[in-house]
Amino acid sequence: MKSALVSFAAAMALVCTAATHSVALAEQKPPSFADLSKPSADVTPQPGYVRAVARTAYIWGWPMVNMLNRYTRITQAPEPALMDGVIPVAPRGHLAMLHDYIKPSQRFVVCPNQDVVYGLGFFQLDTEPVVIQVPDFGDRFWVYALYDQRTDQFGELGKPYGTKPGFYLLAGPNWKGDVPDGITGVVRSSTSLANAVPRVFQNDTDADRAAIQPVINMIVAYPLSEFDGKMKTKDWSKLPTIPNPAQKGDAETAWVVPEKFFDQLPEVLEAVAPLPGEEALYAQFRWLMDIAVKDPALKKVMVEEAVATEKEVIAPFFEWKHNGKPAGNGWNRSLHNAVWGVDYYDRTGTAKSNIFDNRPNETQYLYTDNDASGEQLDGSKTYSITFAKGQEPPVNGFWSLTLYNKYHFFEPNDLNRFSLGTKNQDLKRNEDGSLTLYAGEASPGNDKESNWIPAPKGPFSLYIRAYWGKNGILDGSWQPPKIEVVQ
Repeated sequence: MKSALVSFAAAMALVCTAATHSVALAEQKPPSFADLSKPSADVTPQPGYVRAVARTAYIWGWPMVNMLNRYTRITQAPEPALMDGVIPVAPRGHLAMLHDYIKPSQRFVVCPNQDVVYGLGFFQLDTEPVVIQVPDFGDRFWVYALYDQRTDQFGELGKPYGTKPGFYLLAGPNWKGDVPDGITGVVRSSTSLANAVPRVFQNDTDADRAAIQPVINMIVAYPLSEFDGKMKTKDWSKLPTIPNPAQKGDAETAWVVPEKFFDQLPEVLEAVAPLPGEEALYAQFRWLMDIAVKDPALKKVMVEEAVATEKEVIAPFFEWKHNGKPAGNGWNRSLHNAVWGVDYYDRTGTAKSNIFDNRPNETQYLYTDNDASGEQLDGSKTYSITFAKGQEPPVNGFWSLTLYNKYHFFEPNDLNRFSLGTKNQDLKRNEDGSLTLYAGEASPGNDKESNWIPAPKGPFSLYIRAYWGKNGILDGSWQPPKIEVVQ
């Protein structure tokens, strides 16, 4: 009997030990990122490995260095003004507005449009928040696109959101001050560096140009310290002009200089907190920066890789086939615009080819370099783009078809016309109710000239904007029309 009791006790002890061990295993948690080993700068890496990490860093960081350099240049303005009489610029914490469509000579940002009156301002929202005014736009379409340093939009200010007139406070992620009485709402950016690009629709008529002025004159932004609860106004038609000595050539200003990239990346890593899952990337890139300090020869390797990556990876994003996803009939359409998350491919591609997109529910973008047969669009030919009756882009806002030269800018022409769409009051429809637009260097004929966008000699591209799209635009079921060669 005693032997049996001993055996039973031993068995129970084993059970308890096993149970205790199971509980211990169950309570174990995976290590946090802080507990993991990190790459050490004490190693002596081979140049090939350094090149591999440097290329990834260049692709990932390109949009944020781009934003940093735009901010630095634009905020040098001593007061709200027009750089070269074209680009609205302002000191940090303020914005400036155009008072009409943007001029074709601007080279600040590729793929501009002439459906809206633009504004522009850059801020450091942890240093001091900014108050941005929203006047009563009535029935007019408007949206304030607010971008963080990643080029993601933050906040929802615009007609699609039913935003009420008032004063909105833009604040950084680390700002902890008091919100004064009279502020209508607070909008937080995920990064301190941020910018605003207001867009307000304008018909292409002298009457609407006059009608829009009192409204846009109340689109004003200023540091919180200047807020007094009163709506400020500014006559944007009377801005002074300041020179732009950096402007050279027909292409966009080179906002990212490969030879300087790795001197600027540490500032990005410090200012922009990692997204969930990006901690490991940051560890590799910080290691790369430590290696550069320790070994000048490897720093030279990194710079060489930046130059190569600019040519081999970044430059090809100018081809529309590398942007977004296929939309049918040879067109591509934007994907995740301004809500990039960790879609580095589309974020970097858009930063190169058409930065400052609106988010998808605000605007859909469709673009192509080719006609229906897959051939490059060329001004020596005339093309027709026919929207069947009832098949123009389905929108609550407005739509347009814009033509760009090989640099993604407007090409000056005698008609001073670069796009057609909702804004135009004199478009002619076909007898069956369809709408045919034309593109090419030569006029399609006097009877069709109201529907013609002149093209430059050589290659060009076409670009559809659909603001505040309806379901057909949002779900992708609407397809852009074929581009046919007429002659």
